[in-house]
Parts: sequence; structure tokens; C-alpha cells
Amino acid sequence: MPRTMDAAASTFSLSRFVEEVRAVAPVAGRALDVEWLPNGRTTLVFRVIEEGRRGDVTVAGPRTRALFKNATGVARAVMLQFKPGWSGPLLGVAANALTDRIVPLEDIWGRSGGDLCLDLLAARSLPEVLDRLSHAVALRTRQTSEPASARLARRAVRLLEGDEVRVERVAERLGVTARHLRRAFTESVGIGPKDFARSVRLQRAVRRAASSKDWARIAADAGYYDQAHLIADFRELVGLTPGAFLKRAGARGGEAMAGGAP
Repeated sequence: MPRTMDAAASTFSLSRFVEEVRAVAPVAGRALDVEWLPNGRTTLVFRVIEEGRRGDVTVAGPRTRALFKNATGVARAVMLQFKPGWSGPLLGVAANALTDRIVPLEDIWGRSGGDLCLDLLAARSLPEVLDRLSHAVALRTRQTSEPASARLARRAVRLLEGDEVRVERVAERLGVTARHLRRAFTESVGIGPKDFARSVRLQRAVRRAASSKDWARIAADAGYYDQAHLIADFRELVGLTPGAFLKRAGARGGEAMAGGAP
């Protein structure tokens, strides 16, 4: 029997709120490599475990430090990375309640979170998984309201990911105090604007390092004061030097479940 979708859910599109969708699977006989770098994003993760016999749906909050792990028993996974500032209205919980945490969706949504997992396990294709996710999120958005702080945070995100690097200047351009901006940003994005700016620099450096090994130039292009500043941030945020991180990435086999900028 086909599922019944009301008009609001049937016209709902995840593209307004989601900036990246990834489907990954490990190399046969190996664990799924998980790599989450700080990027100021919250991600919904659906995992199929033990060849479809069971699964789970979790929410990975924004990270202040990198997380590396091997996930055993995972047959495949689908990840929806939300645009900064949208996870609160969509999930119904403040983003900073999820910071550095991986939380079962059922703990946030209650029984409907568990029901969604069963619904996704019954899907026959990735488009069907996304359709069912869209339907579930559409229904949730009707039960929550979007605070003004979320809209303010998204405007600040655009400036910090553009050409503005100083939080005080961002607050000034938005017509609010730096304190007000920090409070709104932390609630809606999950980390403070300064930490978000650090994650922006880190992601820029990682992308540039994929095609260059001139670390002085990479540091300058990514917005660091100098190469020493870049190395210090890598050590603190990733736990590795830039060179060690790239060596690890090059040696990593199979598909990775990664959290990064698009």
C-alpha cells in the first residue's frame, strides 16, 4: 500500500536545507572508515547494519575536534549534511545540544525517530530513502517554529564563509552586538562564531592541500597568519600535523564517512 503524503509534505524539498547528500559503503570485508573534521555542520546519518537486518538513524552534531574511528558491521550509510543554522528548526532541538555528540534520532524525536528507521530500512533505493526522509522532515517542520536567531546565524555564516574573518566586524555589519551574535550563533549552529571561522580556515586548507604542497601559500590562501598558525590549528583541531593528516588520508583505503565542506 503506498504511503499517504499530504500536500505540504509532497511539495517539500530537502535542497533548501541540505548542502550535501552522500551514500557510502566499505570495501568488502573491511570496516567503514569514519572521519569527521570540524566544519560547523550537523549531519543526519542512516546506517544499514548486518546486510539490512537492522539499522539506525543518528544525528552527528557539529564538532570542535576531529573524530576518527572504524565502524564495523556497516553495510552502507546515507548522510544528509544540513546547512548551518537549519538543524534546529528541522530537528526541533538547539544545535549546541548536539555539539561533539552523536545522538540517536529516537532520543530527539521519540517513537517517530524509531519508526523512521524502520521506514528507511524498507526503502529499495537511495531516491526512495531521500523521499522518505523528506516526508519525515516536512512533518517535523510543521511542529516547530524558526527563531529569528537562526536567520541571523545564517547571515553570519555567509559572511564568515565569504571575505569577513573578524567576528566583531560581522556583528557590526549585521547591526547587532558581538555578544548577541555569539549567543544566536551558538544556539543555531552549535559552536561559536570564532570556532566556526577556525573551521572555515581548516576546510579551506584541506581543500587546497589536495592539489598543492606549498604550505606557506596554502596558509595564506586559507586565511591563516602564517604557516605556523596553520600547523598549530591542525594540531589542536585535528590532532595531527598537516603532513600527517594528508599521509593518513592517502593511506586510507575504501570509502570514508566524512564530515567536511562541499
